Amino acid sequence: MFFEALAEYYGKLEGVSSRLAMIDILTELLKKTDEDDIKETIYMTQGILAPPFEGIETGIAEKFAENAIALSYGYTKDEVRKAYKKSGDMGSAAETFAAKGKLSRMSKKKFTVREVFDTMHKIALTSGQGSQDTKIKMLSGVLAASSPLEARYVIRFALGTLRLGVGDATILEALSKMSTGGREFKGELEAAYNICSDMGKVGYTLLKSGKIGIENFRISLFNPYRPALAERLPTAEEILEKMHGKCSVESKYDGLRAQVHMDKKAKKVEIFSRNLERLTPMFPELVKAALEYVDADKAILEGEAISYNPVSEEFLPFQETIQRKRKHGIEAKSEEIPISLFAFDLLYADGTEYIGKPYRERVDRLEKIIKKNNTIILADKKTVTTPTALDKYFNNAISKGLEGIVAKDLDSKYIAGARKFSWIKLKRSYKGELSDTVDLVIVGYYLGRGTRAEFKFGGLLAAVFNDKKDMFETLTKIGTGFTERQMSDLQELLSREKVRSKPVRVASLAEPDFWINPKYVVTVRADEITRSPMHTCGKESYESDEEQGYALRFPRLVSDGIRKDKGAEEATTTNEIISMYRMQKKARVEEETA
Repeated sequence: MFFEALAEYYGKLEGVSSRLAMIDILTELLKKTDEDDIKETIYMTQGILAPPFEGIETGIAEKFAENAIALSYGYTKDEVRKAYKKSGDMGSAAETFAAKGKLSRMSKKKFTVREVFDTMHKIALTSGQGSQDTKIKMLSGVLAASSPLEARYVIRFALGTLRLGVGDATILEALSKMSTGGREFKGELEAAYNICSDMGKVGYTLLKSGKIGIENFRISLFNPYRPALAERLPTAEEILEKMHGKCSVESKYDGLRAQVHMDKKAKKVEIFSRNLERLTPMFPELVKAALEYVDADKAILEGEAISYNPVSEEFLPFQETIQRKRKHGIEAKSEEIPISLFAFDLLYADGTEYIGKPYRERVDRLEKIIKKNNTIILADKKTVTTPTALDKYFNNAISKGLEGIVAKDLDSKYIAGARKFSWIKLKRSYKGELSDTVDLVIVGYYLGRGTRAEFKFGGLLAAVFNDKKDMFETLTKIGTGFTERQMSDLQELLSREKVRSKPVRVASLAEPDFWINPKYVVTVRADEITRSPMHTCGKESYESDEEQGYALRFPRLVSDGIRKDKGAEEATTTNEIISMYRMQKKARVEEETA
């Protein structure tokens, strides 16, 4: 497929606001894509060069793009910069110059999707002395042969600002529709994606091996899976009722969720975060401990990495743990803030897949392969059959400074990427007023007014993720809880990310001063969840200003800026907000009748 054809589809996607229309356009695109191009087409549509866990980015900054555009079309960098400032979009500036370029287009050369993708990949991997000039020349080579429409998307892709509004669920539905004519195969495709975290691989497997290939997907070493998630319930009684009277309860650690992949013979270990970021270089002590204390040649295990003092048995706050996420000064920081991994699950060991086996069998095997040490430690757990025993364990966990507990169904399989009642979390804050935090996605921001005018930042419009609709639904406007430094940092960050119109996947009745593509997550606390027609969270119809949605009362920012360990689609969901609202309402009724 020529890149020109792909650019035309991107133009169509950019011109629609209906998700159903987007699915139809993607379906048509995928039907016209052959096996050799499917991976590259899907990656480019996602705006990436490789699955997130590979961490490959083009490394093209705005100044590089300006130079490449000027070189391609015979203009000065100042002229390009002025056009960019006028339009607010470097892709549109490139399109303009391509249409009226002073240099003749290399019309005989038409790049294929694979050629554009491979060039971008080479740009990403180019480094060392003179690499900047090399990158500019490679990008310019593609631009010089591009039509105006192609130039728009070449530049946007290079800068990481493609912004088509296409989410994972939308691609999965399009793949299902491509293969079956409907959405009935989406569940199987999603299960495969949750195991491999690689949409390109899913698309390629579907074209190459059909439905059988997708249904036979297997977990593989060094290919991270999307972690299982827990539901919420407010009482021990409700948890045990859901678990049929018996469950395992584990301590809930406030750290960084981590999966460890290990091949002892190859002396290779990789560590991935909950949002599939590669953490391996940041935790050298975990790498060493995995090779020394995991009694298996090959294994994939999961746990929570947290700052811990084994002598005093003291757990340090999350703010301490998060300092270990860094690219520089790792050795010094690892001595200052040592990390332990509290392992709680096993997905693979020496040729045996455990992902489809019952929880009791997974942890039994995990206990046998972890040698006693102070770095990789078995998570504390206990089997309970009564609410009294569960509450006792819960209170003991709280007394240690932990968040609470996670109850697990002894017979449940590990369900990658899904939030099911086979895992249920109970935190102290569920037992009364809404003091639990929620993780929200920034979808817009407001200018500062009055005393905040000097910061050019006045607050955030924040949303939850509706994973059923693949939409971000607004929940609140946040105007308090910011330090002056945070206001300044947020203004600087968000001013670079603002877009001219509401992103396709955002449902909002509110109108911020500037829209932001759903990308950044912040942690928020509020007094309570209320019903409100002002926000779209929980609404069936996004256009209705009469139907009641959900909102936060007195929200305030509690995280130290942007959460780096969570992506937008890992934010609090609409269903979680509805569940928390019901818990809150029930707690009040019980309090009033007590």
